[in-house]
Amino acid sequence: MRILFLGAPGVGKGTQAERVGAALSIPHISTGEMFRRHVGSRTSLGLRIEEILDRGDLVPDVLTVEMMLERLREPDTVNGYILDGFPRNLAQVHALDGAIGDYALDAVLVLEAPNEVLKERILARGRTDDTEASVSNRLDVYERETAPLIHVYRERGLVVKVDGTGEIEEITAKILMALA
Repeated sequence: MRILFLGAPGVGKGTQAERVGAALSIPHISTGEMFRRHVGSRTSLGLRIEEILDRGDLVPDVLTVEMMLERLREPDTVNGYILDGFPRNLAQVHALDGAIGDYALDAVLVLEAPNEVLKERILARGRTDDTEASVSNRLDVYERETAPLIHVYRERGLVVKVDGTGEIEEITAKILMALA
């Protein structure tokens, strides 16, 4: 099963994608984790990414698309995967569509939660790139660039919405039931 997780920053996409991936025995592919790995390793790409994230901006499409398409070619994705953090905008949707061709997405899972809950969760996790200003900026960028993808995928009949508030285990169960 090929699943895309969408939702605002802090909604729990990473946590839930990891749990659902384990339950379905498919890899959880997270752009955020890939970016943090590069930043932590102080690679040249990581230094560029760090500067961008410190401003609260999103990594440019060209870097994200290249990194993700390379990952999707790895053998562990043959039976499916969960994408978390990609695509984030229409240009990335088109890049993904062109790359996966016959391996189209089976579902687009949209996790939802109120903005107040999202801000509280983000600031509580203590990442260096999580400041009041960067959180507000990321939520604005999500509404402007990523939220419109829900409409695109709804037109394709792929959207499954799940309430992202509550206990982690409860949300995982709701997701697995919604995808069944």
